[in-house]
Amino acid sequence: MFMELTDELELERQSDSGMESLAASKDDTPERRPDEPFIVPEIGPSPADSSPGTYVLKEYDDEPDESLSERLWGLTEMFPEFVRNGTYTVTTKTWSGVKTLYGLSRSVLWIAASSSVILFAPVIFEVERAQVEEMQKSQQKQVLLGTNAAMSGPMPNLPPMPR
Repeated sequence: MFMELTDELELERQSDSGMESLAASKDDTPERRPDEPFIVPEIGPSPADSSPGTYVLKEYDDEPDESLSERLWGLTEMFPEFVRNGTYTVTTKTWSGVKTLYGLSRSVLWIAASSSVILFAPVIFEVERAQVEEMQKSQQKQVLLGTNAAMSGPMPNLPPMPR
């Protein structure tokens, strides 16, 4: 009797390539058809007690949906440990580098802007003062000599007129 059961199990294991169970689980996933119940085989206490035609309906309504972050975290298990550690290291180093570069650029920009205001403001004020003085001289000349004299520029040195 025991030999017959082990022979049957051996034949089932050899004939079952696993493709049937893969196809059934692929087509009946709750993510693809959430309205339909998922069919799973009932597992008995021993292989001899379970008949091949026994199936139980299992509902997935009581299980919460996975979020995107939970799914991505679950995908990390398919990579080796050194790949996960390397990815983590690259990500954290990149993020800290970006933060450091941002802070440094803010400091450099502040120093450059404040230095340029301090260094170039006196020059700009002097140029503006010189332009205002030039305009005042031009206006004063216009009042004293008339409009044509202010437009013609400085008076040429003419020889004195004979009397």
